[in-house]
Amino acid sequence: MIYIALGANLAGPAGSPRDTLEAALVSLEDAGVVVAARSAWYRTSPVPASDQPDYVNGVARLVTDLDPVALLALLHRLEDQFGRRRGEINAARTLDLDLLDYDGLRRTQAPPLLPHPRMADRGFVLFPLREIAPDWRHPVLDQTIDALIAGLASDQAAVRL
Repeated sequence: MIYIALGANLAGPAGSPRDTLEAALVSLEDAGVVVAARSAWYRTSPVPASDQPDYVNGVARLVTDLDPVALLALLHRLEDQFGRRRGEINAARTLDLDLLDYDGLRRTQAPPLLPHPRMADRGFVLFPLREIAPDWRHPVLDQTIDALIAGLASDQAAVRL
């Protein structure tokens, strides 16, 4: 299974962060990628904590013939299309699309790193992922999603919208 995380906390060309995430899913399908499942949207605090606006986050399961490198390139093109400007790390953004897991593949060299190296510590990823993949196990840590969520810091809450 292929999973991506979606997030935004700034308005962009498609409108509000939530509107942008919805439009990004449509754009994926327009590019020939099947969105086989998607979570609800969640409101989360910025990580690390800052004075940025809260984020809207979700996770989708995709079906595609694109390999991980080509899929990541597509995700980056969509981020650009929706006004993402790369600069300071962890800065506010109009759209963030992360490749989380690609059929359990492990990649430690060159993008994309798989599974996503910080996903196990991020409530904004784990809570929506659990909604669509309750039996998912981390390919490297070999922990269930419930175990990963239980180990999250208290500031990693996610509120379902």
